[in-house]
Amino acid sequence: MFEIEICVDVPDLAGGVRFYAEAFGFSKDSEPFPGVAYLKLGDAKITLLQKRERTKPSPRTNDERRYDRHWTPVHLDFHVDDLKSAVDRAVSAGATIEQLIEDQDGSAAFCADPFGHGFCLLERKAPA
Repeated sequence: MFEIEICVDVPDLAGGVRFYAEAFGFSKDSEPFPGVAYLKLGDAKITLLQKRERTKPSPRTNDERRYDRHWTPVHLDFHVDDLKSAVDRAVSAGATIEQLIEDQDGSAAFCADPFGHGFCLLERKAPA
């Protein structure tokens, strides 16, 4: 048995805690070490790791951390009941909306957090 933990690198831990609290309702569960914050929302957990820009994520790469908008094959999806409210809340917290798709079968907003990480807001539709 194992447990999955989602970790998100941010250049500013306090700013990361603020964004995820304001945008999605997470609260800081603990800060066990300098530069590490555990956030919780119901059963969902996110760990924020403060990492400086331009540091290497691994000694086996030439890539460096950057916090302008960047693409990564892994992102977070947030399933919401009311897309408009979720979009408004995320934007107020500092998110950028990159694409909005409104459809009777399911609407979605493709977004970026203030640290350049992509995420999606997906509206849940009631079963017909």
